[in-house]
Amino acid sequence: MLDSEEYVEQAYFFRVLGERTQQNIATQDLLGSVREEILATTKLPMAIDFLASELRHTGVFAPAMARLAHYFTPFQTFVVQMAEAERGKFDFAVALAILEREATYRAEGATRQGIFLYQFECLCRNRMGYDRGLEAIAADPMFDDAWREWIDTVRRQIGIIDFADLVYVRSEHYVETRARGGQPPEGKTALFGVKEGRIALANRHKDPLLLFSALERHLHYPTVPRPKPVDESRQILPTIVRRVERLETRLRLLEEEQKGGIDLSKFYVRPTPEPEDEGQG
Repeated sequence: MLDSEEYVEQAYFFRVLGERTQQNIATQDLLGSVREEILATTKLPMAIDFLASELRHTGVFAPAMARLAHYFTPFQTFVVQMAEAERGKFDFAVALAILEREATYRAEGATRQGIFLYQFECLCRNRMGYDRGLEAIAADPMFDDAWREWIDTVRRQIGIIDFADLVYVRSEHYVETRARGGQPPEGKTALFGVKEGRIALANRHKDPLLLFSALERHLHYPTVPRPKPVDESRQILPTIVRRVERLETRLRLLEEEQKGGIDLSKFYVRPTPEPEDEGQG
């Protein structure tokens, strides 16, 4: 785990990188300028230097982040790797926004429940794959052995058992419900609190995205960034201009027809004169 100031600078780095890449600035130049803005008391400038050197050789970030496993988490590396995949449809700008929001949440004092639910929702909304994604989540240093065991269970049973049930049976609300019913405890550690268990119980057999939305409303967990819709206003104006030009052409032809007919000679193509044969005298 890193200090809070490291996560603050990470959030700033990912946000600035996402904003300035939209300005058609070379990534290598961008890394050099952003490095000067990062606090020198953190380890992020050294990480940026390594990212820049690897970018010049490989052209991607993910391999360099994987080699900096002591600084970047496996989930951060996985998100960047999916965004840089050649056949993938995951937008790199969305990936940077995901990393920025996660770093901000960690800087503010993240909980294990919030980190897992945020990262798992990122997998669901962006279809990044549960197998490798949950494996990367389990490798996060924030989770202990009990969490890693349960995440591995989720990886094997997702799609077979409702995700809300998986959360509910490992919550304190489930333990209290069994105790009130006179049932003996199952001997498993409760990973989620009472509120998470109640919300999961209320969202059984529903879309998991509804569960995530309810948890964000009631427990203030971070929301997953959505892809921004395409701005079609930039394409509307050129289209209108072309249509107006066509209308002006039609009106001009109608005016000429009313005045006495359309002069078609101006549309004729004059034939090019053939060169004279030099042999004829």
